[in-house]
Amino acid sequence: MSSEPFVPPKALEEGVMNSFQLIEEKTKRLTLLTQLSQILNSSLDHREVRRRAMEAATQLMNAEVGSLLLIDEGKDQLYFEVALGGQEEAMKKMTLRVGEGIAGWVVQHGIPLIVNHPETDPRFFKGADEKTEFKTRNIICAPVTIKERRIGVIEAINKKDREGFNEEDLSLLMVLSDQVAIALDNARLYQELEEMFFQTAESLAAAIEKRDPYTGGHTQRVTRYSLATARYLPLSPLEIKWLKISAVLHDIGKIGIDDQILRKPDRLGPEEFKQIKEHAAKGAEILNPIKQLKEIIPGVKYHHEQIDGSGYPEGLKGKHIPLIAKIIAVSDTFDAMTTERPYRKALSREMALTELKRCSGTQLDQRVVEAFVRAYETGEI
Repeated sequence: MSSEPFVPPKALEEGVMNSFQLIEEKTKRLTLLTQLSQILNSSLDHREVRRRAMEAATQLMNAEVGSLLLIDEGKDQLYFEVALGGQEEAMKKMTLRVGEGIAGWVVQHGIPLIVNHPETDPRFFKGADEKTEFKTRNIICAPVTIKERRIGVIEAINKKDREGFNEEDLSLLMVLSDQVAIALDNARLYQELEEMFFQTAESLAAAIEKRDPYTGGHTQRVTRYSLATARYLPLSPLEIKWLKISAVLHDIGKIGIDDQILRKPDRLGPEEFKQIKEHAAKGAEILNPIKQLKEIIPGVKYHHEQIDGSGYPEGLKGKHIPLIAKIIAVSDTFDAMTTERPYRKALSREMALTELKRCSGTQLDQRVVEAFVRAYETGEI
């Protein structure tokens, strides 16, 4: 006779169902983790990665609030880079010393932590709740580590569907933390490469400017004016990046213009002016073999085109002129008018602005001139 305890069929069925539900729940969470990791690593924008990291932690942990705190190594402090849950602005104004609070303890020791009763834990920092008028019922926190260097912590607060966080939650958060670290490091490397490229482009532009003694600082000013103008136009962040590079390199074609023409202290003659006009097309030719720069070529090639079709190199009109070329054209024109030349005095900024408005709709794009004027009036130019 069997010594196994008798299990009623109904209880056995309920046990099997509970096991299936548990397996199904774990499978869903692992699937969610995979999806969130893919979303997290699909951007190389540092700010977007940080935002997605917190959205992922909050969703994966089914929590009310999530935060990403990064170390300011110069001050030995943690600051709230991203905080979700309606307390973002208040949280961003706060800092913690390394070792202070749950997050400070985790980053100091490199050990993940679950605190389901923070009111009884001496490590818990009450100041955050007092400042935000938020009640922390429970908290889960994991270190974010890049190549054995702790850069911060990721945390979720107030589990929605049960009393508190558990070890399964902690395991998932640690996996997510590793994914966050990889995404942040990739974004950092991309940012460094991007900065190096911009600096290289700026150095090249500065070297070209040295051939023309009358245009010192021209590239920097045109770039600054163009980016200020772009804030009042419907450009995407990527388009603004293209605009920046295009503005920096808009005169790169002058490398192919004779020094005697570039350095001439008097007005150019018809034949000389014909040669100087070639710099726009020459610039496009120089950049054309670099397929990664194809989006900036229109700004370089067409920044001397005019709305009425009287510009060069192709005599494009109106809507056929790319927007980034129109922006650079306005900025370039303003800087040319406000820069001293041997054969003419510079106009005042106010007079130059009046001249831009006069040329609006004929030589220069009206919408771009209006954006430029707005940037000027707000002190950005």
